[in-house]
Amino acid sequence: MKQYFEFLKNKWVKFIIALLIFIPWVIWVGNYWILLGLPILFDIYISKKVNWAFWKKRGKKPNKIIEWVDAIIFAVVAATLIRMFFIEAYTIPTSSMEKTLLVGDYLFVSKVSYGPKLPNTPLSFPFVHHTMPMSETKPSFVEWIKWPYKRIAGFGNVERNDIVVFNFPEGDTVALKRANESYYDLCRRYGRERVWSDKLNFGDIIYRPVDKQENYIKRCVAIPGDVLEVKHGLVYINGTKQVHFEEMQYNYIVTTNGLTLNPKNLERIGLSTDDINFALMTQQSYTDTVKNINIVQYIIPLTEETAATIRAFPNVTSVKEYEITEREDVFPQDSTICYNRDNFGPITLPKKGQTINLTLKNLPIYQRIIDVYENNDFQIKDNKILINGKESNSYTFKMNYYFMMGDNRHNSQDGRFWGFVPEDHVVGKAVFVWLSLDKDKSFFNKIRWSRMFRFIHP
Repeated sequence: MKQYFEFLKNKWVKFIIALLIFIPWVIWVGNYWILLGLPILFDIYISKKVNWAFWKKRGKKPNKIIEWVDAIIFAVVAATLIRMFFIEAYTIPTSSMEKTLLVGDYLFVSKVSYGPKLPNTPLSFPFVHHTMPMSETKPSFVEWIKWPYKRIAGFGNVERNDIVVFNFPEGDTVALKRANESYYDLCRRYGRERVWSDKLNFGDIIYRPVDKQENYIKRCVAIPGDVLEVKHGLVYINGTKQVHFEEMQYNYIVTTNGLTLNPKNLERIGLSTDDINFALMTQQSYTDTVKNINIVQYIIPLTEETAATIRAFPNVTSVKEYEITEREDVFPQDSTICYNRDNFGPITLPKKGQTINLTLKNLPIYQRIIDVYENNDFQIKDNKILINGKESNSYTFKMNYYFMMGDNRHNSQDGRFWGFVPEDHVVGKAVFVWLSLDKDKSFFNKIRWSRMFRFIHP
């Protein structure tokens, strides 16, 4: 055993092991300029002309402080590489995926499932996303170096029904005091001039590169080339109804015989405090003049299972799925199109290499793709479409695009509001819940033991 460890301490053995890790990694990344680092690797292990660990003096045993510095530097570098190329931790902040994923679920997101995406802004503070710790405005990155979009080979592609983490497509511009809302939606509601001038309510307007835009998590319901349509709340892909997921929930209209629902009973069947508060907020009491009876109605987000449980309550007379019928300001925000969350499309997902005919009528669907996501100089002049200064009546897509929706179908800001997710915005696949904390509980009751250490299945 002693001879074995002595063998591993040999400088040439260490160098060969480093090469066996370094060269396959370079091939995987696909950037062979990194091979220029081979002389550095050779000097670290063999020639030792340069003291690369400048914080340590050669030939002297490091003191405790230096050992701690050494350990911290190694941990930061190792954790950064793991986070960049293999797996990243993520927390569910909102209820848009309930009850598939709950607020307070802590996930691991696999970068290798679709292939790691190299950062657009490699110079950034470690372990934070876009803002420095203890600050709401200070960016955690600098753009001295900018890398173009490049994805390394992974195990596969985004598939229908995968649960995907991605950079928010409308997160390139942010009003800092309304950072959780789409800047473009704010401009539609309040006017661009007010959003930029009213610092008190909207704060400064900032730009973020793709890799620093807010992380979202949704289910991929359609992939490039698919035709998506939502009819009466049900998703259809290429004319076929989407498979139903047990934990998916919709809003239901719950009617009672005049007696109110007990919030404690709603809590016992698994409703969150937010869902119960929403039910109480939508509570309406009135008299049915035909039957001359009192009625109380609620709108409650429910799964099929919890809807069936509530139907069995003695004071409940009906439980019906709620459907939005009036027009909503959803994608592509065109006043001539009467879509809403429950009745949307049909719409075709753009596919890389696909060429479409461009008209002023279909332009609202594709304008942001052409102008922002694929970085063209786009203009409309004298009712003519100009792309990079040339009149165009067709366009060929440079990337694939996906459509994401939350499983909490009536309570999710998703592709129905902001459109497509470009492939360069895809971060990774949600694969594993390692911890789950219930914000409505306290102390040890916060831990949802049944949700811990479980794989996420489509």
